[in-house]
Amino acid sequence: MQTSVAPEYTRTFVPPHPDPAPENLSPRQLASLMRTNNIRVWSQRAYEEELVVRRFFGRSSVLFNAPEAIRHVLVDHPEAYGRTRATLRILKPLLGEGLFTSEGPAWRHQRRTLAPAFTPRSVELLIPHIRSATTEMIGRLAATEKERVDLFPVIQRLALEIAGRTMFSLEMGQHGPELREQIMRYGQRLGRPHLLDFVVPIGIPTPRDLARAWFRRNWIRLIDQIMAERLKAKTHASGPRDLLDLLMAAHDPESGEGFSPKQLRDQIATMILAGHETTAVALCWSVYLLAHLPEVQERIAQEATTAVSDSRAEPPLSKLTYTRAVLDEAIRLYPPAYVIVRAARQPDEVAGVAMKPGDLAIISPWVLHRHRKYWHEPDAFAPERFLPGASAIDRFAYLPFGVGPRVCIGAHFALTEATLVLAELMRSYRIELVTDQPVLPVAVVTTQPDHAPLFRLRHR
Repeated sequence: MQTSVAPEYTRTFVPPHPDPAPENLSPRQLASLMRTNNIRVWSQRAYEEELVVRRFFGRSSVLFNAPEAIRHVLVDHPEAYGRTRATLRILKPLLGEGLFTSEGPAWRHQRRTLAPAFTPRSVELLIPHIRSATTEMIGRLAATEKERVDLFPVIQRLALEIAGRTMFSLEMGQHGPELREQIMRYGQRLGRPHLLDFVVPIGIPTPRDLARAWFRRNWIRLIDQIMAERLKAKTHASGPRDLLDLLMAAHDPESGEGFSPKQLRDQIATMILAGHETTAVALCWSVYLLAHLPEVQERIAQEATTAVSDSRAEPPLSKLTYTRAVLDEAIRLYPPAYVIVRAARQPDEVAGVAMKPGDLAIISPWVLHRHRKYWHEPDAFAPERFLPGASAIDRFAYLPFGVGPRVCIGAHFALTEATLVLAELMRSYRIELVTDQPVLPVAVVTTQPDHAPLFRLRHR
């Protein structure tokens, strides 16, 4: 099924990306690439066929691209497929037993309890936090006009600032640098999968598990400190002012139970990490793409100026359709969550493949979003694909936030934040790259740029 618009795009720009891997990599070669750049494990065949089967340390590892197979694993039978031991080893030190890592009844309780905090109406409550942090960033950038600017850490700090304000109503000047330093240090060292993560049973700690446990003690100490400061802050607000208020007031509609202090802490750690990291990555790639395309910048700026005619008014997202299309296309090309891996818990058959317990079912948004069967010019940047009136995109060909019961609960918030930030940035500045050195994606925990390029900003 062809899922994109007709092949006549306003301009065809193909951003740089890594070459596909050679065929028939050994398990050790695969494990090595997973440590350095996970999107380089796939050969050209993965971008052309509906499934790819290979062996990985005694188990079958199956990449599923066919929509019916993806639906089977993630939507129709999610209980038959669970998190892998490597995923749990890497993410639990950061996220604890929060929504992303929990399963079964614990996950269902958390999902039901969290859902009201992420409705569109609840997200509207948080828009002032997004706007205030963005306005401050725009103001600080004025001092760098016409200089060489490393925008990527600026965007990362902004995303963390927004995460702090929307979660705690606190500015992150005091704790932001330490939060960011701990997250980056973990991703660079302990967040990279090791061979032992795949082969050693969960109950047996490896040296890296011990190092991760040590990290978790410091990480939890920091989260507890920020929560304590927020709870001490006096407020005269009559209703909820941030996500912490919403989470503290949340109750499971079936059991009536709220979150225990430990559960609340794990949810907050999950929201801070997922909420700022993925949004920052999406914005960084969006800015990099737009720096190549001044006419696209102009169109966003014009749209944003029209939508925000009164700077005191909340910008109506319904009027930022082109900005949103640019963002949707950026996360198609560079999905922050580049892979979904599930381990079969019981015998099953998917798209004619017999799955045994322990076999891996892999759905890779990186591969799926560039698949030759489902996209016209799959490596080209073409936001027209996502504009109103474009050809329908198959629901299972575009998965930046997953699909099924475990679809990202914060997707609407993330898209709202990124759309507003991108619109305001383009409304304020023209952005160009200083050098022609290509920026390539590196996927370990999220799809990060291999280096932060320098930009030049010109005020409009």
